[in-house]
Amino acid sequence: MHEFELIKKYFSKLAKKNKSSLELNDDVFFDRSKKLVVSVDTYVEGIHFLNFKKPNLVIKKILRSSISDLICKGVKPKYYFISGSGNKKSFSKINLSKISRSLKEEQRKYSIFLCGGDTVFSNKLSFTITSIGFSNKIIFRNKAKLNDDIYITGNLGDSFIGLKILKNKISLNDKLNKYFVNKYYLPDLQTNISKKLLSFANTSIDISDGLLTDLEKLINNQKFSYKLFLKDIPISKNLKNLIDLKKYEKISCISNGDDYQILFTANPSKSRIILKTSKLLGIKISKIGKICPHYQKSQIIDEKNKKITLKSKGYYHKF
Repeated sequence: MHEFELIKKYFSKLAKKNKSSLELNDDVFFDRSKKLVVSVDTYVEGIHFLNFKKPNLVIKKILRSSISDLICKGVKPKYYFISGSGNKKSFSKINLSKISRSLKEEQRKYSIFLCGGDTVFSNKLSFTITSIGFSNKIIFRNKAKLNDDIYITGNLGDSFIGLKILKNKISLNDKLNKYFVNKYYLPDLQTNISKKLLSFANTSIDISDGLLTDLEKLINNQKFSYKLFLKDIPISKNLKNLIDLKKYEKISCISNGDDYQILFTANPSKSRIILKTSKLLGIKISKIGKICPHYQKSQIIDEKNKKITLKSKGYYHKF
């Protein structure tokens, strides 16, 4: 079973009487009366990050991916806790200094503060981050409306190429290698738009496991389907050049996650305010599809107006 089936079968009932748990089917815990928003994420070497050769970059990646859960809900991250398990090699003095320095840089960048954590000796390297913010309002999952437009911020797919480079499955020139690898380690979080989302988004999620996987999570308790247009899904010029050279298919690049852009739906009447917000903040926001009735099958339409058949929609943890 995949992780969501596991949660639903064994743990959802335990949280049923706690409305703040959101039935364990959202990115966060939300206690409206206390204005408290919390998310927890665990990262394991070999699964969530390739290796620990660049501890300074790995720690930035996992911290950004953690606070992204709050940002996509319209909440500003304020505090975080970090716990780590590792051995003398992974937690050497040099590595710990790099980790500390990187966390300091990220704290300055995002105005967040370390509050505590834990350390454990283990030969399996992992980290768990708890992110905390405060708000009396968030954007929930499963609140899409029929005929909502589907939007995405930024570009998708660069991180996928960065991972391919790190795995030595593709080799480009030094400039492109650096560009894509940086996109893998240092996702562009859309902090400036976070609060603005509250004024027009009906539902939202961040892209961690792939566009299609996360879109289906976004509406998994609703009797809806979706229609996406591949030509409208935004990618960088560098990635477009690779695709034009027929090195990769666009659908594969945008389906593998680690982008941490914000996926949201909004009523078509909100299109003007979304366009205005995009121009005002200098943030790319692209309309990529529509929420459809459940009796229609979800589909992706390619540039030739043909339906795409997918082998994989993205990443799932399977048990």
